[in-house]
Amino acid sequence: MRKIITDPLVLIIAVFAFYPALPYIGNFISLGSELLLWFIFTMSFNLCLGQTGLSSFGHGAFYGLGSYGAAITFLRLSGPGSFLVPILAGVLVGAASAALLGWFIKDKRGVYFAMMTVAFTQVCFGICWRWDEVTGGEAGLSGVSRSTFLGVNVSNPTTYYYVCFVVFIVCAFVIRAITRSCFGLSLQSVRQNYVRSQYLGYNVNLYKFGVYTISGAFAGMAGAMYCLLTQSAFADILDWSKSGDVVMATLLGGGTVSFYGPIVGSLIFIICKNLLSSLWDHWLFIYGMSFVIILCLFPTGLMGVMQKRKKKKA
Repeated sequence: MRKIITDPLVLIIAVFAFYPALPYIGNFISLGSELLLWFIFTMSFNLCLGQTGLSSFGHGAFYGLGSYGAAITFLRLSGPGSFLVPILAGVLVGAASAALLGWFIKDKRGVYFAMMTVAFTQVCFGICWRWDEVTGGEAGLSGVSRSTFLGVNVSNPTTYYYVCFVVFIVCAFVIRAITRSCFGLSLQSVRQNYVRSQYLGYNVNLYKFGVYTISGAFAGMAGAMYCLLTQSAFADILDWSKSGDVVMATLLGGGTVSFYGPIVGSLIFIICKNLLSSLWDHWLFIYGMSFVIILCLFPTGLMGVMQKRKKKKA
């Protein structure tokens, strides 16, 4: 019982369970939903970066393709009234696109791996920006709606927030279970010493391909649910800057040393994006300077600082 109470993930869940009731910030229900979806997105990315050491700088592609997968499925296949089918379509599109890219780059390392992921993202962005017949081009896709799911009216913002909340809980525990499994420990081995892992008999390329596909599936789910949140899909979320945002948020929170780092970083990024941007148009300057200062002083991010303090107290 003591372990459950002191579990950071349980604390995070407890806080967000009462998010709509919080003073002032609780009025921004859509902000809370976006936060939860970004938690899923950054945790999926951290499976690659923090767990395996893969510098996937094009992860926004899976988020964006998942959003488009959900929108196209809703508008042209499943029709009004569907809810689960578009989300499953987003998961499949995210996993399939990650598997496709992962198969070609599984034997690449370092800057070559990173640049190929960026190139893939920009190719996807260009296709979605110009393919008017399928993606709507610059205008994007709109007309997506939320109706009912299992008798629950998910069109209500608060209800949809709790749907995102439940999905976040499931994804968080599944991703944490992956990181603590034998598969997850093998991924840590790949991150710590690529060559030694090969000598130990690990099929390193297969492990990289597997984690990349799993990561793409979770990112696709977050993108699909973001599509239902905004009730639209636009090519902007496929731009390379989206991938840069998730990298910055993960590193700022300390995703390379802690499972909870992406959650902390996402919290800071989304709050800065939605609150600071309403006060100053150049809010990215403040966020960027904070990012540089924190990583210069504390290379392991905010969670790395907290872990060091705990060790000193112990």
